Amino acid sequence: MNPIVRMFGNSTTGLAVNFAGETAGVMGLSYFFHRTGHHKLERAVSYVNIGSSAGAVSYGLTHR
Repeated sequence: MNPIVRMFGNSTTGLAVNFAGETAGVMGLSYFFHRTGHHKLERAVSYVNIGSSAGAVSYGLTHR
């Protein structure tokens, strides 16, 4: 359903690049919030990422 992932989802290498980019984005955004003193937002970024991953896995399992 995610159009960005759909571009990379045709191969294992593409999915690995997608997940590496997602991880780098989450870490970079968390670091930015940490450096600017927004510690609650720093933690919220990880929570949102975990929640979206759990939602994607749940959707994938229920729509097989």
